[in-house]
This record gives sequence, C-alpha cells and structure tokens, in this order.
Amino acid sequence: MVGPRQLSYNVPMEPWAGRDYEPIQPRGTDWRGMLRRLFAPVLFVLGLLAKFASLAKFAAIFVAFGGYALIWGWKFALGVIALIFLHELGHYLEAKREGLNPDWPVFIPFLGAYVKHTRGNPWQTARVAVAGPLLGGIAALGFYIAGRSDHSSLLVALAYFGFFLNLINLLPFSILDGASVWRSTRWLWHGGGRGKAVMSGTLYVGTAVFLAVGAYVAYLPQHRL
Repeated sequence: MVGPRQLSYNVPMEPWAGRDYEPIQPRGTDWRGMLRRLFAPVLFVLGLLAKFASLAKFAAIFVAFGGYALIWGWKFALGVIALIFLHELGHYLEAKREGLNPDWPVFIPFLGAYVKHTRGNPWQTARVAVAGPLLGGIAALGFYIAGRSDHSSLLVALAYFGFFLNLINLLPFSILDGASVWRSTRWLWHGGGRGKAVMSGTLYVGTAVFLAVGAYVAYLPQHRL
C-alpha cells in the first residue's frame, strides 16, 4: 500500500503574521444605546396611545351621530352634526385668524363640541366666542333657504334647530359662548377700551337678534313635520 503523501503549500505571510495577538479593547459602557433600548418600548406605547387618543376624538363624531340618530333618525342627526360642526368651525376660523393656534373641533356626544386654542386678550376672546353662533346662524339660514326652495320640512326644521341652538349658546351663563362675550365686554368697558366694548356688545346683540328672528321665521308646528 502506498502511504499518504505529504503535500507542501507555499502560503503567503499575512501582514499580521508573527505578531502577538492583541484582543479588541472594550470602548466603555454605551449609555446612550442602553437608554435607547430601555425607552424604545415606552416610546412605542406612548405613540400608540397618542394615535388612539386622536382616533377617539375623531370617533366621537360617529358616537354623537349614532346617539342623535336614535332620537331623531339618521337624516335629522346628520343635519345636527353638520350644524354643530359649522358652529365650531366659526370659532376655529376666527381663532386661526387671531393667531391663537386652535385645534380641530372635538365632539362630545349629547353635549356638543368644542375648539381648544391658546388664550387671547379680551377683544380676541369676544370675537372668537361670537364667531361660532354667527357662522352657525348663517349655516341655519342656508338650511332654511334650501328647505323653502325644495319645500322640505326636514331642512326647515333643521334651520329652526340651528337658529335656536346658537341663540341658546349666546346666553351669558357658565361655559356658553355668551358668557365669554359678556366677561370680555365688561373687562373692555372698565379698562380695556370702551370703543371695543361697544363694538363687542353691538356684535353680540346683533347676532342674537339675527338668530331670534331666524328661529321665529323657521319655526314649524310639530304636526307639520
């Protein structure tokens, strides 16, 4: 038998050949990486909660619609949602014009809606407060004109609801828009400029008269619905 042959290879020497092996030296504790790994799950959960909170605010409009639909039917409920939204849009647009950084309207089922914005001076507050009922009344007027043109008792009834709802909102009580207008007007009268106070009061009274006349004209007895 032929024994195994021994083969020889000429292997080129590597640059590091012949040197003593030096292990890689640690650079120290990576505190930033540790903190990133530690808080990554927390930040992820907070992000999800923020998204769910935004979805909950948006979903509230559907809850409100469902509740109103159970009371009045889906057609009237849809009109109510539109009227409330346009009322709040008045606040939003005026607050935006005033530079008060408003958020989009948030619906609260069976209680209405609200627009959150930064605090302004009394003159700004009065204008933002009255802008909601004013645009809401204009929206109700649109419903009334459309209802009369199409001979739609539903649209006329929604017009009456819009006029009446915005008129109630001008009452100077508690968290209603009327309270914000009157507080601001009183402050302006006693030290912030009586000219602006007169303008604020005139705007308030004029809007209230417009809404009251609209509600009177659009009123329909129950048996006609």
